[in-house]
Amino acid sequence: MSRRRQAVKRPLLEDSKYHSTLVSRLVNTVMCKGKKTTAQRIVYGAFDQIAAKNPASNPLEILQRAVDNAKPRLEVKPRRVGGATYQVPVEVTTDRQLSLAMRWLVDLADARKGTAMKEALAGEILDAYQGQGNAIRKRDEVHKMAQANKAFAHFRW
Repeated sequence: MSRRRQAVKRPLLEDSKYHSTLVSRLVNTVMCKGKKTTAQRIVYGAFDQIAAKNPASNPLEILQRAVDNAKPRLEVKPRRVGGATYQVPVEVTTDRQLSLAMRWLVDLADARKGTAMKEALAGEILDAYQGQGNAIRKRDEVHKMAQANKAFAHFRW
């Protein structure tokens, strides 16, 4: 880890179709090997499927609620104290909460075998929107780990 200066956070541009930075961030999370148009096709296809399954609601609102449901509040970080390594529960910053939730949604959609990525992503977003699915299970595992190690919370600094 560099000890010089903090990296400057560049502002994220809105996507062209929905004019949302959240969608732009999802596209960047889905993107692999710099293929942004392929990632956009996957995300916009998933949004079309979400809109087809829920015609009354807006896909952007569904994505926002799904990400909010999947955000972890606490996580554990290893701290080395006197030769022993403790898993210390720490609060997660808002930017990392969003990054983890997006990453979990995309990775767990990618892990769904036998379906196209846009269908899997739409399914994962809808599952997280309803408060169930793999991303919510992952968040609960992280919270359980933090809860189990709260005895070491005094090592936080």
